[in-house]
Amino acid sequence: MATPESESFVRTFARGLAVIEAMGYGSYRKNLAEIAEAVELPRTAVRRFLLTLIELGFVQTDGKRYWLTPRVLRLGLSYLNSLPYWRQAQLSLEELCSRIKQSCALSVLDGEHIVYIQRQHSKRILTMSPSLGSRLPAHAVSMGRILLAGLPDEALEQYLRTAAFKRLTGATVVDPDTLRERILAARKQGYAWIDGELDEAICGLAVPVRDQEGNTIAAINVSLPTGQVTQEEAVKLYLAELRQTASQIRAATM
Repeated sequence: MATPESESFVRTFARGLAVIEAMGYGSYRKNLAEIAEAVELPRTAVRRFLLTLIELGFVQTDGKRYWLTPRVLRLGLSYLNSLPYWRQAQLSLEELCSRIKQSCALSVLDGEHIVYIQRQHSKRILTMSPSLGSRLPAHAVSMGRILLAGLPDEALEQYLRTAAFKRLTGATVVDPDTLRERILAARKQGYAWIDGELDEAICGLAVPVRDQEGNTIAAINVSLPTGQVTQEEAVKLYLAELRQTASQIRAATM
C-alpha cells in the first residue's frame, strides 16, 4: 500500500484531490488565498492545480474566485455506479419507507464516519435530515455502530485506539471500553439501537447489509423521533422489515 512516505505515493495527484475536496466546503465561490489556506499549500502550487482543473472542466473562475462545476459529480457517481447493489438499494428503500412510513437510509463506513449513499424521507421530516453524501461520526449513530460491529477484531481495536470520540449530547458514548461493549452487543444481536447520541431528538435502529460471503458492506436504518417508541417497540415494529430489505439488497451483490 502506498503511503505518503513511499515512492509509490503520487503527491501531486493527492494534492489535486485535496483542492477539489476543500472547494466543496464552506462558501460556494472561494478565492485563491482561501483555498490555499484550506489545503495548507503555497498559493503558487494551488494556482497550478486550479488552472489544470479549469482545463479539465472541474472548476470555473471569474478571474478572482473559483468554484466547482457539475463535472465533479462524475467522481462521486463513479463510486455509486461501481456498487452492484446501489440501484436495487434505492428501490428497496423506497418500498421500505412506503411500508413503515418512517425515514430510512443506507450508508457505508469511511474511516471514523459513515457516508449516506441512499436516503428516503417520510412525510415527518426529522430536525436532523442527512442527504446523499452526508457524513456522520460512526460512534454516535446506529448505522455506524452496526458497521463497526462488522469489522474484523483487529480493525475494530485499531478504531477504538485511534478514533476521536466527540461528545455530541449528554447520551453520547465516548469511553472506548463502553463503546466496545455496545459494538460487540450489536454484533451478537444483529442490530444496533442508539437513542439521542447524535441528536437528542433522534433515535435509530440499524441492521447490516452483507455480501454473498457474509461480509458487512453497508447498513440500513430507520430514524425515529426520540420518545415515539422504546427500543423494544422499535425492534418489534421495524427489525423484520429492515432485515427483509437488507436481504433484498444482498441479493443484488451477486
